[in-house]
Amino acid sequence: MSAHPLSGQVVVVTGASGGVGRAVVRELGAQGANVALIARGTTGLGAAAVDVGVAGGVGQVYEADVADYDQVRQAAERIEAELGPIDVWINVAFSSVFARFTDVRPEEFERTTAVTYLGYVWGTKVALDLMRPRGRGTIVQTGSALSYRGIPLQSAYCGAKHAVKGFTESVRTELLAERSGVQITMVQLPAVNTPQFDWVLSKLRRHPQPVPPIYQPEVAARGIVYAAAHPERKEYWVGATTAATLLAQRVAPALVDRYLARTGIEAQQTPDKPAGEVSNLWEPADESQDFGAHGGFDDRSHARSPQLWLSQHRGPVAVAVAAGGVAAALALSLRAKS
Repeated sequence: MSAHPLSGQVVVVTGASGGVGRAVVRELGAQGANVALIARGTTGLGAAAVDVGVAGGVGQVYEADVADYDQVRQAAERIEAELGPIDVWINVAFSSVFARFTDVRPEEFERTTAVTYLGYVWGTKVALDLMRPRGRGTIVQTGSALSYRGIPLQSAYCGAKHAVKGFTESVRTELLAERSGVQITMVQLPAVNTPQFDWVLSKLRRHPQPVPPIYQPEVAARGIVYAAAHPERKEYWVGATTAATLLAQRVAPALVDRYLARTGIEAQQTPDKPAGEVSNLWEPADESQDFGAHGGFDDRSHARSPQLWLSQHRGPVAVAVAAGGVAAALALSLRAKS
């Protein structure tokens, strides 16, 4: 049996202690990678490193706040000294505020932007400073359908994800212009069942929830790790709803505006759980508690995505074919309700 593409490689993952990042490091461990885990919460980080080892890889903890460039740079220097040259850098870390824009305080919006946007910028800059002189390396940006389509109650997060997409496109063209061997790709995710909805800062009357259909974090992790091993494509889409959302946004953005104005606020709240009291915006939520990869919506989440398989094995045309019917049905449904 041939070795996995990432076996023995040094892979950095930010936001590694929980949620999608936690699922990513487990997947990397199963492929035999040497994984450098960056996050703030020591308990979550330690548990994540154990997960990597159990899966078959090597996990090493590096505590840092990705919003602080110096901390990210210092972590990278330690990683290279202890594990060796970084082959892959995967940006996953983020934070958010669930609230109407008018209810978000300036410092809360600024902090969300610093983590969710500048955290990717600093990670990318540090990675490129190390990779470009060597003429090789891969950077993976974890995006979202919300990189293309803003929704209510998540103005700070949507703005940051849009910014990451534009920033990544700019960096990619610069790398192409200099004929660099460093590659950069982005993975757009659907709604995912992660602890985000338990630890995000929320000003809603009810508990926040992902907009169904919901996918398990392992689905996202498989897409991200595949992109790390196959960075020649500029972008991957995970989940049929991601494809449908992006395609609907291309053909009928005004219609999607009206639909989200009517349904988007209620769809992101659940009466089944009390409003959350934990927030990781300023301090790590998993400093003394390990939240793991999954949130509280296991019974409503999909463990597989046929669209992801098609995107990896059949190319962009197959993705469009598979998602076209969904997008058309969505457009017709929205038109009928408008």
